[in-house]
Amino acid sequence: MNKYESFKESILKKTGIDLNLYKEKQMKRRLESLARRNNFSDFSNYFRALDKDNKLYEEFINYLTINVSEFYRNIEQWKVLEGEVIPALMKKSSTLKIWSAACSTGEEPYSLVMLLSKFYPLNKINIIATDIDDGAIKKAKEGMYIDKSLKNLPKEFVKKYFDANGKFYHIKDDIKSRVTFKKHNLLKDSYVDNCDLIVCRNVLIYFTEEAKAEIYKKFSKSLKPHGILFVGSTEQIIMPNKYNLTPLRTFFYGKE
Repeated sequence: MNKYESFKESILKKTGIDLNLYKEKQMKRRLESLARRNNFSDFSNYFRALDKDNKLYEEFINYLTINVSEFYRNIEQWKVLEGEVIPALMKKSSTLKIWSAACSTGEEPYSLVMLLSKFYPLNKINIIATDIDDGAIKKAKEGMYIDKSLKNLPKEFVKKYFDANGKFYHIKDDIKSRVTFKKHNLLKDSYVDNCDLIVCRNVLIYFTEEAKAEIYKKFSKSLKPHGILFVGSTEQIIMPNKYNLTPLRTFFYGKE
């Protein structure tokens, strides 16, 4: 493999995605594997192909964004969200503005709607959900999931909010209608503002330390005073006070 620097420049021009902000060794190794799987021996030929072939391009974006998700992922953290975080936020604001960033195929924002249905009528719940991957957003809007992705979801929610069809479960419009999906690049687009809660999990581990620092700074600015940032299981923030954030519980940070 060669010409990776040129490949990164070409991808930036085509997509607005700056691969320099991802961990170099890890990302290069993953993309080399993807190119080889499609029978390309170098990055130059691979880029020329994905520039013309929409299927190759969509596969590249999907691979880049690592869409691995499930409902109530890391269930203990959702118990903290329900038992402590949401009640604390409700004391500060009657309605909550919530942003599910890098939402992948929709499991996370839909989980948030279902959890919030314990506190609010559905018509009072609105989640903003964003991702860089058009394919992931399309799947999220379709709302069709395999049974395995629902394994952590409370059975009451499965029964109430899904229509079962064999191994597939289709989420009901009552839940889908409460989520607004938008395309968004965390590394360059403007952020949702005035949020009570931002959920961004298991994504930032792929970025460089410099890119993570910039994202945390922007997340902090996007939160209301006393707003909360919920991060992934491998993403504890080093020196959160740099971003005007305070650890509340593991994986939860409050804006000072």
